[in-house]
Amino acid sequence: MQLIILDRDGVINEDSDAYIKSPEEWIPIAGSLEAIAKLNATGYKVAIATNQSGIARGYYNLATLEAMHQKMQYLLAQYNGKIDYIAFCPHKPDDHCQCRKPQATMLIEIMQHFNISTQQTLFVGDTLSDMKAAQYARIPFVLVQTGKGNKTLKTGGINQETTPVYNNLFAYVAHLLQTHKH
Repeated sequence: MQLIILDRDGVINEDSDAYIKSPEEWIPIAGSLEAIAKLNATGYKVAIATNQSGIARGYYNLATLEAMHQKMQYLLAQYNGKIDYIAFCPHKPDDHCQCRKPQATMLIEIMQHFNISTQQTLFVGDTLSDMKAAQYARIPFVLVQTGKGNKTLKTGGINQETTPVYNNLFAYVAHLLQTHKH
């Protein structure tokens, strides 16, 4: 069994600098739900590690976050897909919490939940803080160019010789399943 951990905003759904504040604003990126369903169908566990500082900022509450995740699970179910576990950090960057990415806490929590080793885990994200969290957790990282991915590439903080880069989650999953037939 293998575990794929995904960042949420910018990897699964469209991101916004104004935050995703409601289920109506939660719009899946083309192909992302199909990609997750393909992972599920081939035996992968799929989890999410997401910073949700909009909660601490008062833009939305836990019930609204739960409603966004219910919408995501409902849409995924139409492809026979699901997210097996969701970890989120509700704090602002200046709260100095232990859970917010680039800390590795959420990634470690997810691996412990499934009792899966770092060798069987991979993290897909679109920011430098996602990449750093993966490095701190000692798991491989894949960058997608959706969300903030293209901007992240332009900052030069990603070594493209050591970090795989894909157009989107669907392209990465297609490559993964083609090269790692179970």
